[in-house]
Amino acid sequence: MSLTRRSAMSALIGGAVSGQTRRPTPPNVLFIAVDDLRPELGIYGASHAHTPHLDALGRSGVTFTKAYCQQAVCNPSRASVLTGLRPDTLRVWDLDTGFRSTTPQAVTLPQRLRQQGYFATSMGKIFHNTLPDPASWSEPELRLPGYPFDPDAVYRSQSETAWIAARQRELTIQGVQQRYLDQYGEWYLKAAATEAPNVPDNAYFDGAQTDQAIAKLTALQARRQPFFLGVGYYRPHLPFNVPARYWNLYDRARLPLAPNPVLPQGMPPMAISTMRELRGYRDFRDAPQPDQGSLTEAQARLLRHGYLASVSYIDAQVGRLLNALDRARLSENTVVVLWGDNGWKLGEHNGWCKMTNFEVDTRVPLIIRAPGVKGALCHRLVELVDIYPTVCELAGLQPEPELEGHSLLPLLANPARRWKPAVFSQFLRSGVWVAADGVEYMGYSIRTAQHRYVEWVNWKSKAVVAHELYDLERDPQENTNLFHQPGAQTLTAQLERQLRAGWRSAAPQRG
Repeated sequence: MSLTRRSAMSALIGGAVSGQTRRPTPPNVLFIAVDDLRPELGIYGASHAHTPHLDALGRSGVTFTKAYCQQAVCNPSRASVLTGLRPDTLRVWDLDTGFRSTTPQAVTLPQRLRQQGYFATSMGKIFHNTLPDPASWSEPELRLPGYPFDPDAVYRSQSETAWIAARQRELTIQGVQQRYLDQYGEWYLKAAATEAPNVPDNAYFDGAQTDQAIAKLTALQARRQPFFLGVGYYRPHLPFNVPARYWNLYDRARLPLAPNPVLPQGMPPMAISTMRELRGYRDFRDAPQPDQGSLTEAQARLLRHGYLASVSYIDAQVGRLLNALDRARLSENTVVVLWGDNGWKLGEHNGWCKMTNFEVDTRVPLIIRAPGVKGALCHRLVELVDIYPTVCELAGLQPEPELEGHSLLPLLANPARRWKPAVFSQFLRSGVWVAADGVEYMGYSIRTAQHRYVEWVNWKSKAVVAHELYDLERDPQENTNLFHQPGAQTLTAQLERQLRAGWRSAAPQRG
């Protein structure tokens, strides 16, 4: 499709959404990814969260309150979003497999826009940080010094940087090769899980890259060409290292703790998350697994405080970026998409981090602001795999038939209309996250308006070995697995059929 035809289609789409009849040029796309951001924001009803800029973005666009990732871990989720394909299609279920090695023919969202005349550029974590995709961009990804593993880009307090230096000397003496320290320093040299020095925002990576993104907006404006700008923020991913002023927004003693710090009754063992990610930090090396013990209240409050401080820090960076968009007079013709790649447990189910099929891990924030779209909350079930076709249509492009999501354009026009009856997630319990019995399991999940049903499959034999069933109306925190309870068989059989039928059978409903 030519740029002229796309521009005309964009005008028609803009009119369909807003009642307008013309749009002068194809819209720009500001694509903001936030690592490990759960929907604990003011716009999502969390009154204790200090997130004024994200809340303002949500009020100016459509905030999807029931958006779900396809797999609650970075690489599979991001690969799915950027290709519009689901993890099983991509055969990407872990942190190490690049989608180009399994699905080389995939055309990513920025790549598709490039083909239609857009200038596509990015910085930070858009794809998984160890698996960049040069084919997606019009120029090499913009990287600041220290990206992505240098501990010096992560820690700023003297005590932690001194510990890292000592640890590096120790590992060198032990024979760990320097090239591994340079490439994988994040794994070898994790210090404390939190840090709160009195430093400016740009002392840390996300603040510095916001400076870079603001400068890039000026350069993109001068190009007079529609652009796709991806900005990927690292916080609130661990470690929770942000300037002290964001910690000072909260009273740790008054923060609400997880209301369900217990394992769900009747849950199968492979559904239990591991503490591997948190235990990578020196002050949590001895953290017990969720089925073996709990963190102390002091530890739980520290992590909750650090997470919320990190969210507020990212909120400030997003505010700076959107203000720059306004100053450049680009807001009126720019689509803004903000999304989190997965949820995050803060003590729920006695766990921390992500990597399960539970609601707290799979439900994510998703906000879309587009020219002509009125601010609203949308409570329909949607998926991150829907982002790709949505942006295509907002840009005046017909989504390709191989995409495995559905454009959200009708919901942008009418957030209350009928939509999907179900959404789908999955998680592969393998590698470093393998279950206690050493067997690899894939958990396939279907989430309907009222229920979540999960089947756990032995990944080698493909036999279904365990089930989970939760009633999200009566038990929104998923504390009781109903699968083995009397009377659950009929409902289970129905959900099993829906799960087996898959996403194609859960197309948006008419009307």
